[in-house]
Amino acid sequence: MSTTTANNNEYRLDGIYKQRQEGFYMQRVKLPAGVISAGQARAVATVSTRYGHGSIHLTSRGNIEIHWLKEENLSDIKRDLAKAGLSSRGACGGAVRGITCGSQDALRFPVLESTARRLHRHFTGNPRFEHLPKKFKVGIEASVAGGRHLIQDVGLVLAGSEDGRHFYDIWIAGGLGREPRPAFLFKQRMPEERIIPIIEAILKVYATHAPSPKRLKFLAGEFGETKLSSLIEEEAAYHEEIPMTSGLPEELVSSPDGRQRLELQVFAGALTAGQFEQIADAAETYADGMLMVTANQDIALLLSHGVDGATVTDALQRSTGLNFAASVPTIRVCPGSHECLMGLAPSRDVGRELTGLMGEQGRNRIWAISGCPNSCTQPQLADIGIVCSALHKEEDGRRTPRFDLYQRTDAGLGTRSAHDLTADELFTQVRDLG
Repeated sequence: MSTTTANNNEYRLDGIYKQRQEGFYMQRVKLPAGVISAGQARAVATVSTRYGHGSIHLTSRGNIEIHWLKEENLSDIKRDLAKAGLSSRGACGGAVRGITCGSQDALRFPVLESTARRLHRHFTGNPRFEHLPKKFKVGIEASVAGGRHLIQDVGLVLAGSEDGRHFYDIWIAGGLGREPRPAFLFKQRMPEERIIPIIEAILKVYATHAPSPKRLKFLAGEFGETKLSSLIEEEAAYHEEIPMTSGLPEELVSSPDGRQRLELQVFAGALTAGQFEQIADAAETYADGMLMVTANQDIALLLSHGVDGATVTDALQRSTGLNFAASVPTIRVCPGSHECLMGLAPSRDVGRELTGLMGEQGRNRIWAISGCPNSCTQPQLADIGIVCSALHKEEDGRRTPRFDLYQRTDAGLGTRSAHDLTADELFTQVRDLG
């Protein structure tokens, strides 16, 4: 139908990046806390089939990417997604990104999802929080166990509830990429009605002082934690409160208490549109019509009371052709040089090779492979993380990837244990890990 006139930077604010293949684009869809309804999932699958190559990519931040889209269809795609109640605004570029949650299996997940939806609603498409120096990531967790609060610009960790009020610890200025930096604890046990104003104050300081394309962590390094905290506290918004919303509950997924949670492992987060539709149909029948994209790029269904997980798994294996019952390692994989403009290595191919080399010990670990130093799969939070750090020019002129290896042994970020490995050297190290 209509064509677009925006430049590539404006496309980013609509959640669109150019692919490395000329003439093709990727559309990212924001899902608050990774939750998507069965109807919305079918809409995503339809867009992928109608305008792309029928492929779906699940991200480590609980979002969805649709690749192989043409520029002339981008407006229609935005319209089709909006009809299903989905937004991509701010999914890429200098904006508040999708509100992520790695605690979907927590008993208090409905509290987290409700807060994530309020944050999503407040910051998505709000021009006061667009055209930032770079991306601004917010995550919300039930505890510090997974470490995901450490890698956010703002990481919220549930600190308790009293009389219907919820309280959060606030961690700020974390991030990965070429210069990983763990977030620091900014405030403890802040009531929920203070959370949005405090994030607004953080954003104001960030937009005022950080040069493009630096993250908030840059200010923590330049100013120090004490000065950065003081600047935020001096903002007028910091002292405000926003009344809590009233009315019916906002969450779409119930507490997992007493219900079976079925997690469908999806290698590299890659599905066909047809497979995604089949899972959506299963969610409609067996899981109150809701799906969750997990931080490990899998799909989780919280089954309705009395539904047998084995029955659902068998049905899905027949309909999708995927073997969800097989014991496969958890391995997060980005699109890498298969599609991403930034990718240096074919990360899915590397992941398949590594999977074949892992011993029993390795298959029980969580892995992450990032095809470039941006670390989109969060390799510093995996048991074993692999980052393609550079391309090396060989004597015959070919450029071959070099890899860094990370290992996480405590509650902090993983540390680099090997640097500048060839693919063969990487595979040998993985084999030696067991």
